[in-house]
Amino acid sequence: MKALLLAGGLGTRLRPLTEELPKPMAPVGNRPWLEHLVLQLKEQGIREFVIALKHYPEHIERHFGDGSRLGVSIEYTREEEALGTAGAIKLAEPLLGDTFLALNADVVQRIELLPLLEFHKERRAAVTIGLTEVEDPSQFGVVERTSAGRIHRFVEKPKRGEAPSRLINAGIYVMNRQALSFIPPGREVSIERETFPALIEAGQGVYGMPMRGYWLDMGTRDRYRQAHWDMLDRKLAIPLFGEERGKGIWVGNDCSVGSGALLIPPVLIGDRVRIGDRAVIGPYAVIGDDCRILGEARVSETILWDRCLVRQGARLHQCVFGYDAEIGSKHILFEAVVNRMKEAVSV
Repeated sequence: MKALLLAGGLGTRLRPLTEELPKPMAPVGNRPWLEHLVLQLKEQGIREFVIALKHYPEHIERHFGDGSRLGVSIEYTREEEALGTAGAIKLAEPLLGDTFLALNADVVQRIELLPLLEFHKERRAAVTIGLTEVEDPSQFGVVERTSAGRIHRFVEKPKRGEAPSRLINAGIYVMNRQALSFIPPGREVSIERETFPALIEAGQGVYGMPMRGYWLDMGTRDRYRQAHWDMLDRKLAIPLFGEERGKGIWVGNDCSVGSGALLIPPVLIGDRVRIGDRAVIGPYAVIGDDCRILGEARVSETILWDRCLVRQGARLHQCVFGYDAEIGSKHILFEAVVNRMKEAVSV
């Protein structure tokens, strides 16, 4: 079975980090989330992928190539204009089999897919939607379904207190090729507002199944940070690259930690990181590969992407810094989000 990974979104709510980067390529635990997703699906037996691209597609193509480096096969589609979720699936139709998986590639999740595939087969469904339960469904698409799991209505972003349930579309679909005939080609199509209602009206089987496991839409800066804190707390059980030196302290290869420096767990330190004398890292800090943190700097509840430089005595708290960012000596930054050398913006 092939998996179609929908990676063409603009990631506007995660800007400025995604101004020059596809959102699924934002690192989680010092590796692009999309790489985690491909390897996770490979563990579950998926080895053939189609990745739907639009925003800075060359970043993804260059990183993954044909997939052989990861032991999988990858093909690509490119949207010239925004097509929406259903439109992107339709564009990929020539590359897909009779039954396939489609996943929103910017959702951080750790979910077993076999029960969803078995549910789909047992119901002889045209589409089966993976569902997840959230505390506040007002920012998502909510479903109403029968006791057998058949969906009869979608409510898009209901007002607080008016949602018919707390089960939302998790952006994970099992689809049969027949369902694609309900998607008009060559234009933007919403899968929840157009495609699924059309399938339901035509009497096609659209089902939903609640899924167990970790799920988080990392579409905002707060949720992006939360995914990292859940990873450090091991609620999100993705691989951590590095040696665990004491409980909750992971350190990569070829790192140096200066005299009197303190690592307060949980922290994740990438490869070839240099930490100066009397620096304090953590709690809840993720430091990318090839970063340099000079003496007496303090970094807490902060994510640094690769090759960042934190100069002497700087103080960072609840920040996210993109690739190659540089923080001046004795600068004090709180809730800053910086893409490379661009000006910090408040969360």
